[in-house]
Amino acid sequence: MRRFCLLLLPAALLAASCDNRPPAVDNNAAAEPAGPVKGVDRSHKGQSAPDAVFQNPDGGEITLGEFKGTPVLVNLWATWCAPCVKELPTLNALAQTHAQEGRLGVIAVSQDMGPQGSVEAFLAKLKVDDLGAYHDPKMALSGAPDAQVLPTTILYDAEGKEVWRY
Repeated sequence: MRRFCLLLLPAALLAASCDNRPPAVDNNAAAEPAGPVKGVDRSHKGQSAPDAVFQNPDGGEITLGEFKGTPVLVNLWATWCAPCVKELPTLNALAQTHAQEGRLGVIAVSQDMGPQGSVEAFLAKLKVDDLGAYHDPKMALSGAPDAQVLPTTILYDAEGKEVWRY
């Protein structure tokens, strides 16, 4: 009998491993929170720009609503974010090109908590002078849905509605 059980054990293990049924789904389980989408994300298309207040290059308060009438490309960045810093010259060139045409606003809003003067000095050191030192030390814009990852770039149409984000 013992020998018979030893022969059946491998056969039983082999049979158990051949079960190709999908795992059971628990419909009562909490859904995993969706993280930011990598690449172009159009899941927020048509949503209004957040009304978060941040600082304009002169240190005054501004919101994205003040850009209505012109499509605007908003880049959220920080000095400590290497990919952010790497793309600033490209955004600067884009801003320079479109500033003359007036067809697209391009702004990069620093999410650094330090003073605005440090953002200005950082941009000057990089010779990024066409973006302006927009600054969001309270990180109100990066607190918006799916903007917690830096860099995040969002295109808003002339009505202030989101087109896509990357």
